[in-house]
Amino acid sequence: MNDVNLAVYLYFEGECREAMEFYKGIFGGELSLQTYAEVPGMETDADKKDWIMHANLTGGDVKLMASDTEKASPAAAKIDLSIGGSDDTRLREIFGKLSAGGKVNSPLKKEFWGDIFGSLTDKYGVNWMVNISA
Repeated sequence: MNDVNLAVYLYFEGECREAMEFYKGIFGGELSLQTYAEVPGMETDADKKDWIMHANLTGGDVKLMASDTEKASPAAAKIDLSIGGSDDTRLREIFGKLSAGGKVNSPLKKEFWGDIFGSLTDKYGVNWMVNISA
């Protein structure tokens, strides 16, 4: 049997550490960070030496990877990260924490398909959808 996985990799421009700490506070898990200054042979401006070359959040509710780059640009297509499940309490908590400092696009409410659904854009500009199964 093949094992196929999809990993989320987010790009920031100088706020990767802050964003990944924010997500760790919501989803739990272990966060590892490697700065550009820690990469052998990596040349970077002095003011960017503490930017994150690679961040990895694992072992909590989700797995996220990220880095800082000056080349961060909007995606060619709109992308939303979707979180779902049947744990009403936990998913409502996640929705509330992700929306702090961001914008709720659609509040959590029962939808025609029977589930509770809502969407938001967090304070780092990442779009999220939350679906709580009926």
